[in-house]
Amino acid sequence: MLVNCVAYEEGRKLADIAKEDISEYLKRPNCFVWVGLKDPESAELEEMRAEFGLHELAVEDARHGHQRPKIEEYGDSLFAVLQTVETRDGQPELGEVDIFVGPNYILSIRRHSEKGFADVRARCE
Repeated sequence: MLVNCVAYEEGRKLADIAKEDISEYLKRPNCFVWVGLKDPESAELEEMRAEFGLHELAVEDARHGHQRPKIEEYGDSLFAVLQTVETRDGQPELGEVDIFVGPNYILSIRRHSEKGFADVRARCE
């Protein structure tokens, strides 16, 4: 599920954008796009893979989840897997955050995690 799709230029938020407009913003100099997904379907991941040119092995890891924490380099992009711990009904629950970072994009994917990146985005804006 798409939870966030924002374009930034020179460090400032330009606008919330439709995912269909991502490629137009990626073409702009000094512009980057941050897309946030929560528990995405396979088709959503494939769409993002095509849009950002993500490495297929990294996308497979994001698709299947349950990865060990790691950072991998694929050309001019990075793929990171982080584990999260949240409390639900007094019990710890594990989640996962996968992050793809390239020269002009961030794609964050969270699984089994309610805590998003709204606070981080607010500080950046």
